[in-house]
Amino acid sequence: MATFELTMPKMGESIIEATILNWNKNVGDEIEAEETVLEIATDKVDSEVPAPVDGKLLEIKFETGAVVPVGEVIAIIETESAADASTNGHSTPTQEPAKAASVDVPYVPTGGVAVAETVATAVDAKVESNRFYSPLVLNIARTEGISMAELEQVPGTGREGRVTKKDILAYLKNRSAAPAVAPKPAAAPAPKKVTPVAAAPQPTLSNPSGNVEIMEMDRMRKMIATNMVNSLQISAHVTSFVEADVTNIWQWRNKMKKQFQQQYGEKLTFTPIFIQAIARTLRELPMVNTSIDGTNILIKKDINIGIAVALPNDNLIVPVIKHADRLNLAGLSAAVNDLARRARENKLKPHELEGGTYTVSNVGTFGNVMGTPIILQPQVAILATGAIRKMPAVLETPAGDVIAIRNKMFLSHSYDHRIIDGALGGRFVKRVADILEAWDPETAI
Repeated sequence: MATFELTMPKMGESIIEATILNWNKNVGDEIEAEETVLEIATDKVDSEVPAPVDGKLLEIKFETGAVVPVGEVIAIIETESAADASTNGHSTPTQEPAKAASVDVPYVPTGGVAVAETVATAVDAKVESNRFYSPLVLNIARTEGISMAELEQVPGTGREGRVTKKDILAYLKNRSAAPAVAPKPAAAPAPKKVTPVAAAPQPTLSNPSGNVEIMEMDRMRKMIATNMVNSLQISAHVTSFVEADVTNIWQWRNKMKKQFQQQYGEKLTFTPIFIQAIARTLRELPMVNTSIDGTNILIKKDINIGIAVALPNDNLIVPVIKHADRLNLAGLSAAVNDLARRARENKLKPHELEGGTYTVSNVGTFGNVMGTPIILQPQVAILATGAIRKMPAVLETPAGDVIAIRNKMFLSHSYDHRIIDGALGGRFVKRVADILEAWDPETAI
């Protein structure tokens, strides 16, 4: 008999760890290749982990709720022969997994006044006692105002005494009855360079008054909240607005949508038309298709447009259409419809949420006429498309000006003023509007 080490898979280029949501198999269960063994969650997407080989589940290394680094052995599968395992490149005896690499991550209490000047994607934080804390545990500690000294006192039930999510949540339940923990007098490691920033206080109401129902944020909502606050702290947000007359597009779509459905098997919505105009403008004004790395500007050669999709639970996810400028309207429609459908069904793959260089959010879906969208880091701009409404407008004709009913909408362009000034930011959204207004009513599908 041989053993196969099932490791935590890498679910994308920026993913360094994942949380185990559920084990679909128990120790002793027979497993077939490609059968789901467990379900995991990252900060981008939930996913299933299939078994690469046939065999029997011999050992589970981590319990449900554990946060495990990518590459860590999470289970041992007993296979029929060494050849079975070697075929998949994992013919190894059971061995002790290597400890995950760690870097120092600065801790900022809620309402504090300092953040790191540069912070890489967080990994397990090492403190003076050599205990390791996952980003999930550190985020809970920051949210609840737990200092690093206090976190040191939380008993851990994880591997090598590691504090798990379950440990810190259990600690918080009893925290009000526990005495305050004084900081340790021992010398701490040299602090990283920090930059003062203004931070709004976030008070916690331990005993809210009145008729109040307390509902804890789910995992995705917590991540969205963290990402949005971080974006506002990182980027200098400015928003420009332009009104566009899309009457030609409105009439053309109404005329062509049935034929489009029959020809391509896809519903023709306004979103792919907007994306087509945005992609063209990004090609013309490449400084908007950028990101910032310190004092360097990274000009992206690929145009990968993210589309904000509202989920049934009202959370938000942003799948990405890669090389959007290379797709025709049929291709964009297929991509938009497919990604939106699978996003709502929780069937997106991690790579479909990465690599975006610009984002569009169709707030008009909810009847909103405009908005001030928050930039999705590390991008530097985002466009919100408002509801299309019938509006009175003044038109110039050979016989003079007339008032007519037109289909109009607002475009809201939020951009990072560190790199995009008002002239470029305003010119960009105006150019998108010009392209939409110039739509040829005789356009063939």
